[in-house]
Amino acid sequence: MPNAAAGRMGRLGWLWLSVLVLVIDQASKFYFENRLELYEQIVILPDYFSWMLAYNTGAAFSFLADSSGWQRWLFALIAVVVSVVLVIWLKRLGRDETWLAIALALVLGGALGNLYDRIFIGHVIDFIFVHWKEHGFPAFNVADSAITVGAIMLALDMFKSKKTGETVND
Repeated sequence: MPNAAAGRMGRLGWLWLSVLVLVIDQASKFYFENRLELYEQIVILPDYFSWMLAYNTGAAFSFLADSSGWQRWLFALIAVVVSVVLVIWLKRLGRDETWLAIALALVLGGALGNLYDRIFIGHVIDFIFVHWKEHGFPAFNVADSAITVGAIMLALDMFKSKKTGETVND
């Protein structure tokens, strides 16, 4: 009987990873928002890496950040829909789909971290700044990192051989 219950729950057991990402994301944002002034930098590796507080009212790479505010709710709605889809997907996964479960849990945790910021703060808090040439890479946060790692894992999962026994030919 425990096996039947586990089968109905899919891989929802990996939601602990989503919660962990959410907690680390929110704790780190809280720390840096209270430690730094807006755009203040703490250089860790000169010319490569800094902590820098920034706010993003847009999406990735500040997409639509200059809009009048409607984008906050659009991105929040998208995050809610994506989160529901990810939870359903996790529930439908089989026992042998651990890699995919981890990927989905990472994306879900990141989406929830940034969703919290959008709804309750009005903008996403970023604090990781990787220097790239003269201008730097856009600042990001733990949630963005989890989404990126999860998305890469999802892409890699597409290249794995299928469970039906077919193999990838060279």
